[in-house]
Amino acid sequence: MLAGTATAAGSPPPQPSPHELSETARLADRRSLVVGDRAYAMGDESGLYPATGWHIRGEMGGFWTQPIKVLDGLWFGLDGKWLGKDTAAAKYTSGHGYSRIDYPGAVQVRRTDFVPDGLRATLVGLTLSSPTAKTVSLDVDAHSELMSSYPWGWTTPSAADANLPDTGAYGNGTLRFREQSSKHDYAAYVGSSLRPTNHALGPNHRGPQDPAVICPADGTTPARCDDSLVGKGTGGRLTYDVDLKPGKTKTIWFAVAGSDAGPQAAQRDYDRALSNPDKLLQAKENDRQQIDQMSAVDLPGDRLLQQSVEWSKQNLADSVQEARDLQIRDVNEGKDYPAPVGTVGTARWFGAGFPDYPWLFATDGEYTSYAAVAAGQFDTVKAHLKALRDISDLLNARSGKVAHEIIPTGDVYFGSNQSAGNTDETVKFPSIVALLWRWTGDDRFRDDFYDFSVRNLQYVYRELDQDKDGWPEGLANVERSGMGAEKLDSTVYLARGLRDLADLAASRHDRKVEQWATARAKDVEARFEAQWWVPQALGYADSVDDPANPANDNTPIFQRHWTGVTPMEAELVRPGRPTSPLASPEHAATALTQRETACYTGEFGLFHTGTGPTSDPAGNPGASCDSVVSQVKSERSIFSLNTSIMAVAEGNYGRLGPNQQRVYTTGNARIQLDPKVWETPGAMPEIAPSPDSAANIGRPFYDRSMTLQAWGTYGILWPVIHQQLGVDPDLGHGRVSVVPQIPAGQPKVAGSNIRLGRGAIDVSARLAGKEIRTDLTVHDVKAAFTIGAVIPAGATLNDVTLNGRATPYRVVTTSRGTEVHVAARGSATLRITLA
Repeated sequence: MLAGTATAAGSPPPQPSPHELSETARLADRRSLVVGDRAYAMGDESGLYPATGWHIRGEMGGFWTQPIKVLDGLWFGLDGKWLGKDTAAAKYTSGHGYSRIDYPGAVQVRRTDFVPDGLRATLVGLTLSSPTAKTVSLDVDAHSELMSSYPWGWTTPSAADANLPDTGAYGNGTLRFREQSSKHDYAAYVGSSLRPTNHALGPNHRGPQDPAVICPADGTTPARCDDSLVGKGTGGRLTYDVDLKPGKTKTIWFAVAGSDAGPQAAQRDYDRALSNPDKLLQAKENDRQQIDQMSAVDLPGDRLLQQSVEWSKQNLADSVQEARDLQIRDVNEGKDYPAPVGTVGTARWFGAGFPDYPWLFATDGEYTSYAAVAAGQFDTVKAHLKALRDISDLLNARSGKVAHEIIPTGDVYFGSNQSAGNTDETVKFPSIVALLWRWTGDDRFRDDFYDFSVRNLQYVYRELDQDKDGWPEGLANVERSGMGAEKLDSTVYLARGLRDLADLAASRHDRKVEQWATARAKDVEARFEAQWWVPQALGYADSVDDPANPANDNTPIFQRHWTGVTPMEAELVRPGRPTSPLASPEHAATALTQRETACYTGEFGLFHTGTGPTSDPAGNPGASCDSVVSQVKSERSIFSLNTSIMAVAEGNYGRLGPNQQRVYTTGNARIQLDPKVWETPGAMPEIAPSPDSAANIGRPFYDRSMTLQAWGTYGILWPVIHQQLGVDPDLGHGRVSVVPQIPAGQPKVAGSNIRLGRGAIDVSARLAGKEIRTDLTVHDVKAAFTIGAVIPAGATLNDVTLNGRATPYRVVTTSRGTEVHVAARGSATLRITLA
């Protein structure tokens, strides 16, 4: 419907979509979120806007368009009663690319929010219906907060130093807000295609949240605030008379548009958003339907995981952000604010998490890339890598070091040449280049990123191995005290990165780099187990070489962090050998079994830091599963990334059972899909409810972890597409392997439209009695195919046929178990009969 139009009484009521999830309880305690690539909005699920987030305390919610905030909120009142306060919300619904809130009453209201991709604007539609003819007075309050995403609350300068007072005006039916200085011109437009009958301007206009409760900078803080001390916004109200007819609905669309390039740019996107909101909503739904149709899976033995695949693909799409004209500067963890070293014209990326981390990270993006290629979302992976490379080269003078955390302004909080890390994301970068090259076969892409990939690993050996022992130094994933100079995860990802760089080099006939990377990879692999395995811990050391103890020369330091799983998680591609993780099969089995215990695993997945003997004054709050005395306390917070790492590690060793991988895929799926657990329906959060991390809905809005964090999708999409369905492309070399493994006790796993290069494949694997059947359908993928299956442990082969005929086959032992491989030219049906 166009703004202000009506629907005939005879039209059937809209039916619930199968791609929607709804919540009715504690809506005011839950965050809502709608995202487009140029804007996003967050409030609560009743339609109000509590002060949210902590980077700029209380200011991370509301309406944003990177790199600025636009509004604190947008409130609606009907005949003097504010929706969400005087008229309670009855239901909140998350859809693919949109949200809805239903309000019952004499006049029923359905609110629909979405953000059109490509526009710096958010659209909100109110659909009104009444059983009797009436004219209602509709008030719309808007409170501006034009503010840059950096500086933050504690940095120098701070957000309070940088934020300037907004001004408000009314013109041609719209509220217009502006914040100007000699260096910037921020603007916002708010309004509808309907003509208001009245308007007002003033410092408040927060609907039912006036007078505002202000979050103090420190000290005792109310459980719920409406604004922050940093806020310097202003407000306005638009009032409309809306005629309603019995038995008909009327939809009115409102737009919030913003720009960091002045009011004309804001008005352009405002006008485009309101030109045809229904068409834009249909385009959004169509785009999301296409995403849903890629990597569509059928898992009759695990419908929860199947549903999580569906929503994880949407979570990835909801994480895409874009900014223009980023001014690149090293702010040195908030201590400095120098002149920029250069400008990046456009950056596009997977935002790490909402509301406090919607910007560009290397660590997050590298893990998320595995989920994204499995979902067929190649373009954003490439864009993310390009943004990291372009910004890192400017920031670090082409040293090869990858920047860690980049705000959409271009300010780099951490990751310059002067920073102590993060080593892991520098050594991971070549692996993500190799990953995308293998899934796309795009040699141009490979060539574009090859030089930077070479410089990544050369930098590590030049700058981050001062003792020349081959173990990389510097900070890594675990940002905790007490660790040694050389970290396990950096070592593991270095080993993988060296092999991947060697593969890239070989494909380009760069013999020098290939030999350099291969020699170093072989050195790391040969010495790894002897250096890092701690027998009494039943696992790998978290780090070695304690800098506080000069006598500690590569003595293992064991602290039970989640990174102890990485030797089983990262797969190494080695010529002439099956792809497998760095950990030996024997040590992997021991370590994974240990991590499945109550010392490391809770209801929703893997703890950040396991329990056990410790010298820390806090003591040990949980079980003890080894005899090593750690110097740090446990941290029984379950991050969706940690659980993902464990899910992937289990799958790498064929451990798909109900007490193995399924524990971790189910953990991540439940925090996303279980109404008893979720905060925002369908959104994978950063941290699960855990013994040491209470559920977000019980915490103040300004003191929560992220309600949507992209990295958790790694533990859903990669285990299903790559491990259970066995899709393992190497299109850079013209090969594709499809070797499914059906989880024990399940009859079938299947996936369709799994994107490879410019084509796709469908895969199905069934186990019925003594027969395993793998069906492969190829759509426009030119490659040499290997089709097969992982056979159950202890089973023996009786017969193998391809397309109904006896065929040559190979039996290959891998880290997953015993695999049967058959060469195929394309679409094929493989039947394996067991004795």
